[in-house]
Amino acid sequence: MTFTGQTILVKINAALTMIMFVGGLINSILSLITFQNKDLREVGCGIYLLASSITSFLTISMFTVKFWFVVLTQMNLSIHLSVVRGGCVSIEPLLKLCLYLDAWLNACVAIERAILVFKGIKFNKQKSQRIARWIVLILPFFVMSSIIHEPIHRELFEMKTETNAAGIDRWCVTRYSPTVQQYNTIILFFHLVVPCIVNLCSALFIIFGSARQRSTAQTRQSLKEHIYNQFNEHKQLLISPMVLLILSLSRLIMAMLSECVNPSNHRLLFLFGYFISFTPSMLIFIVFVLPSSLYRKTFQESFRQWRLLVRQ
Repeated sequence: MTFTGQTILVKINAALTMIMFVGGLINSILSLITFQNKDLREVGCGIYLLASSITSFLTISMFTVKFWFVVLTQMNLSIHLSVVRGGCVSIEPLLKLCLYLDAWLNACVAIERAILVFKGIKFNKQKSQRIARWIVLILPFFVMSSIIHEPIHRELFEMKTETNAAGIDRWCVTRYSPTVQQYNTIILFFHLVVPCIVNLCSALFIIFGSARQRSTAQTRQSLKEHIYNQFNEHKQLLISPMVLLILSLSRLIMAMLSECVNPSNHRLLFLFGYFISFTPSMLIFIVFVLPSSLYRKTFQESFRQWRLLVRQ
């Protein structure tokens, strides 16, 4: 069938996919404009966020590639089998790699902010920068090694059917042994939940650590008052990881349900959860740049320079 002959659900999904791609592209461009600034990259946070701007775009891009690959290979069954098999084995692991990298880079930002509060004036910018560069280089290999079982256990099956004119259905199937299935579940929890918990714990450390330091220096106010003030000042640090955790949980819940629920009988539920789980990759600019006066000012200055360059 041609695309115009597809169901309304496929067309809605295609529209949502392209909206998310455009939103992710805008988010990444605005974030890159901000974090390409050399001054922000004097510390590790700037390097992590620059890398996150790239991985967030790669995540949304792979998400879009996966959708259109599935749709087009189902619409046109004459596509060579080796192409379909290659997409079956590689696209989902690459998508997860980008998604998990994004989550861990955001967690690295939270950890560095907590270390900055802990060390104060003793914070070493050069050391932070050096560590950040090593982590950005090593992290992809760490994540890929943890999900290397996925492409190994993914297979393409062709089944004879009478539901389409070609007489065959192609299915990309993942088959795990009980041990590998258990490992896969642990890895899923680790990559989706742990970064969010790290963000939340770091935010609490920043609020209480800053409050304790200020209560020592400013004795006119009680510790409770300082905690309240710090909470108001840094509340976005708590809200952001909680929102990201809620959005990520939909993917986790889906993975748990998929073992005992047929997705075909709950299409809207699964599709909604799947789309929602990728929205954090579109929120780097909103979560990190807009709440920060420093990042916001840097973006405005960088954006002004880019406009002048374009006009010239």
